[in-house]
Order: sequence, then C-alpha cells, then structure tokens
Amino acid sequence: MGARLLEGAPVAARVLADVTARMQALRAAGVVPGLATILVGDDAASAGYVRKKHEACAAAGLVSEHVHLPAKTTQAELHAVIHRLNRDHRVHGFLLQNPLPAPLDFGRALLEFDPHKDADGLHPTNLGRLAIGLPGPVPATPAGVRAMLLHYGIATAGRHVVVIGRGPTLGRPLSLLLSGKGAGADAAVTVVHSAVPDLAQHTLRADILVAGVGQPGVVRPDMVREGAVVISAGISWRGKRLLPDVDEDVGEKAGWLTPRLGGVGVTTVAMLLQNTVQLAEQHAGRRSA
Repeated sequence: MGARLLEGAPVAARVLADVTARMQALRAAGVVPGLATILVGDDAASAGYVRKKHEACAAAGLVSEHVHLPAKTTQAELHAVIHRLNRDHRVHGFLLQNPLPAPLDFGRALLEFDPHKDADGLHPTNLGRLAIGLPGPVPATPAGVRAMLLHYGIATAGRHVVVIGRGPTLGRPLSLLLSGKGAGADAAVTVVHSAVPDLAQHTLRADILVAGVGQPGVVRPDMVREGAVVISAGISWRGKRLLPDVDEDVGEKAGWLTPRLGGVGVTTVAMLLQNTVQLAEQHAGRRSA
C-alpha cells in the first residue's frame, strides 16, 4: 500500500480563502495590499518562482511590482532599491529572491529591509520574534509545512520531527516553529545537516521527516520508518525536470508523502500572500492609531 499524498493545492486554497476575506476588509478601509519582488540576474529557476508569485497576486487581487536588476548590480545599488521599497507606501511587503549572483551578499541586503515590510519573514527581527513566540511574518516555506500538517490532521504535539537542513529560510525557522507552542507545534525537533555523518540513525526515529537541502534523493527508503510522514521541502533542477529531496520510492514505506509536483511549493506561495496581507493589516492599524 502506497503513501497518502500531501497535496498542496487544498491547503493553499484554504489559506487563500482566508486571505481573500481579509483583503475585502482592508479594501473597505481603503487599503490595497501590495507585494514587490526583487530579482537580480537571469537565473531561470528564480525567474520562474517570481513569476508564480505574481500570478498568485493577480489571482488573489493583490497589487504587485517586480524589480529586475542586472547580474552586474552592485551591493550599494541593490540596497538603494530596498530603501526605495521601504519608503513606498503602496508596498506592504517585499522580498529579495535568493540566491544572488556573486559577489552580492544576501544577508547584508536583508539587514537593509524594514522589518515591517519583510514578506518572507527572514529579517533577524522577525526570526527573533519567532524564536520567542511573538507574532510576526513567518518564513513562507516553514509556514506552508505547518499549514499542510494542520490541514491533513497530522498531530505534531509530542511527536519526533527530524528536519534535514539548517538553512535560515527553512531548517532553522521550521525547527523553531514546530517546537514552539500551539496548534501544529509542540513537537520534539531534531535538526541534522551535512556535518552529521549518519543521517539515517536520526531519520529512522522520525515520526515526521522534513527534507530541505536541495539535494535530489537525499532521503532514501532505507532512511524512513514504516508509516512516517515525509515532506520534501527542498528541490533542485536537472535540465527542465524538478527533482525533490525525497526519493519517490519512499512512498512504499511512508504513511504520508508530498508529491513530486504540487506539494510544499504551492503552500509557500499562499503563505507569502498571507504574510503580505498581515503586513498590510499592521500598516493600516499603525496608520489609524
């Protein structure tokens, strides 16, 4: 018997229904949520991700702006664009698509963001709020993973979650999110990474296993216990073919598994729009105070 699929579309639809209702209230108050993106260079995969975000904005009724900069852009020129978006009252949230062409520094650029406009939830202020349990924009992919677990009724409280990957966009914030308090959390979380010599000794103990390293097939069937929930949150490309971190044969052992297409990526975009609406609500509250 194969694993049940953790399809992202029903999760995204539920999130976007909430976004639509909240947007109607904002529009009634004279606020139209706006999201902006910055892309540096001509990486085809990054361009595709950005395009999907703007398509989602158009479908949901958000205003969106895209800033496409040449690969030769300097750090100072990039910061100048960020400062402009910080000041633009039409933009309630924006993001910088990563990775950046060398020698640009994503971390330095992130520090220039107004934390109140950080649609990706990656500014140190917002990650700090997540760490101590305060409200704020949550990184979109971890938020999408939690939304998926909640939607499918997969219990996390007291269960062992193993996260492969310690990056600031997925592994670290996801470990904070799932080990915190509340619905879709209260888990015991172990984070493993490339410096851990034997991943299987950890992954075989996982009730819920999340892979987010962008390495095709890093999770093999012999690394998964029977009936585990397995989520592939990292992807890579081989030509035009998208490859998940989890080998598809894992479906013969797992109880739940994300599909190769239509999994976490769909929920990530929905959570990004949810963050933007949340930031617009905060902006409206500050304006009326």
